[in-house]
Amino acid sequence: MVQKAVIVYGAGISGRGAAQVLAQRGQQVFLYNDAPCEIDAELAQELAACGGALVFGPKGFAGLLAKAGQMVLSPGVPCDAPHVLEAENYGLEVISEIELGYRLYGGHIAAITGTNGKTTTTTIVGEMFKRLPVPSAVGGNIGLALSKEVEHLPDNGWLAAELSSFQLEKVKDFCPDIAVVLNLTPDHLERHRTMKAYGEAKKNIFRRQGPQQITVLNYDDPEVRGWAAASKGQICYFSRKACLNAGIFMQNGNFVIKWNNTTNVVCNIDELHLFGGHNEENVLAAIACGYFAGVSIADMADVLRNFHSIEHRLEYVRTIKGVPYYNDSKATNTDSAIKALEAFKDGHIILLAGGHDKLTELEPMMRLVKEKCDALILLGEAKERFYRAAVDCGVEHILLADSFEDAVRQAYAMALPPQVVLLSPACSSYDMFKNYPERGRCFKQLVNDLPQ
Repeated sequence: MVQKAVIVYGAGISGRGAAQVLAQRGQQVFLYNDAPCEIDAELAQELAACGGALVFGPKGFAGLLAKAGQMVLSPGVPCDAPHVLEAENYGLEVISEIELGYRLYGGHIAAITGTNGKTTTTTIVGEMFKRLPVPSAVGGNIGLALSKEVEHLPDNGWLAAELSSFQLEKVKDFCPDIAVVLNLTPDHLERHRTMKAYGEAKKNIFRRQGPQQITVLNYDDPEVRGWAAASKGQICYFSRKACLNAGIFMQNGNFVIKWNNTTNVVCNIDELHLFGGHNEENVLAAIACGYFAGVSIADMADVLRNFHSIEHRLEYVRTIKGVPYYNDSKATNTDSAIKALEAFKDGHIILLAGGHDKLTELEPMMRLVKEKCDALILLGEAKERFYRAAVDCGVEHILLADSFEDAVRQAYAMALPPQVVLLSPACSSYDMFKNYPERGRCFKQLVNDLPQ
């Protein structure tokens, strides 16, 4: 730990967690935020006790560099933000909150990244780790800050860590026992600018691995499969399409582990409550984590048989007049929405889409909308661009909604069996909501308020 002060940049969940952990260790911490904000009294007292404080605005930042030796970035702070570049030019070490958590923890980590499926996979892995005879936790992009989650984990513990590209940008020593890459499709280009830069951030999850660590890659994703050459860890592929000579794969509906000349069947897809090809991939990746962490086959099977969809990801809400409603608010990009559409094999979907536009390509999604959807209801900032793309792809039944509530009402007015109503926005939520969970909760409330 550096002796000079630490600047924690960003006062969100990750930043507040990191600042508290450091202050409780006696470190002088300045929690900096661009805009004025509030923190709870306990954290303010802990910062003050070590000579630190909450600071915001350019004037507040100006006096911090001479006091500090390190800057810890919250995920929402871009690496090219002016204050970050200023700190690097001044000679401060700039690291992510994930890197801080890693340095504070001496135990085992299974780290999971990818454009889609991270939360579901990490949640399943967390449930599997609970079956181990040692303490475990879940953290990173899910739950509390990584540095908070590892605070009381012993060196023989296991952490399941969901990691975004933002969190992986500024890692240096980070080296998980198991690194998983689920997939890679266009997302967050407003921050990374190019797919190459986005992919390079993701690769940081396994860059420092060696022969003692495991790199788990999606064999069915050509880009991710090719990343094996960039890892020095042991490569374990997973696939739902190919029977692998070694790895985790599906065969006749079974989830199969074939490793070290031994073959084990965990369970069958028909035993699970999850549906959709994307969830088959998530389960395969979770099995890889459980297997290499030492979870028994029987325990993994039991976890999978009892696992239900996470909130906001193809979450069943209610059936009204014979029509089921699903909340997929976590679909914040087109690839995630495509996976949701593919999960409904019979189609007849009334799709609610739109929100804050990430400017990703729309043609692949709209081609599938034409095939799968009886109606497309568009809302939010993105609705005009989505409308033009849908028309260009031959989608016929398109409606524009004036509000979120209006979109739900329009779906309710037309929905008849065997249709399903699906919220899968393919956009982030920032035009109308704080985040996708708030959007999902709003959708569920509106659906639950509809008359039967």
